[in-house]
Amino acid sequence: MNAENPETLVMVLTIAFYVSPFIFMVIMGLIGRSLEKTHFASIRTREAATAKLPVITSKHGDSTLRVVKAEMVTGSVVVSLDHFKRFLARLRMIFGGRVTSYETLLDRARREATLRLKESCAGADIVLNFRMETSTIANTKGKQGAGGVEVLVYGTAITYGGPIATPPPLVPVGS
Repeated sequence: MNAENPETLVMVLTIAFYVSPFIFMVIMGLIGRSLEKTHFASIRTREAATAKLPVITSKHGDSTLRVVKAEMVTGSVVVSLDHFKRFLARLRMIFGGRVTSYETLLDRARREATLRLKESCAGADIVLNFRMETSTIANTKGKQGAGGVEVLVYGTAITYGGPIATPPPLVPVGS
């Protein structure tokens, strides 16, 4: 850079001033993507470890088995979008179409909350009456859009004992 040409210096500083936020967002987006991939890998590993515990929406379990323990269990998580994905989501909202950054956010949150529920009742045989609630957490300072999402899941963890004792068959009188 030539010190004799101040216009060049002003132009370079102006470009750096306007371009640096975009470079920063791209770097943060790459970091966010890396963290998201790591989280998805963790979710897949934990799902495989808890796959034997069924979680169903039915209110009724196996009526032939004796219930030893029944307790309410919950799992919850709050997940937020990174700024790069939020920027891309706002662009998508202008032009229309699927907002995939929110879809992956909700997928991660639902799966993580369900895993936390399963991990809280490790000795149970089944989780009945499974329900899921989702709520958005808005940004502060009057900005529109979701700052994050909270997912709460709950159900009844059932631990079965042996089979229910059946009474002997009735024998007719006089036989």
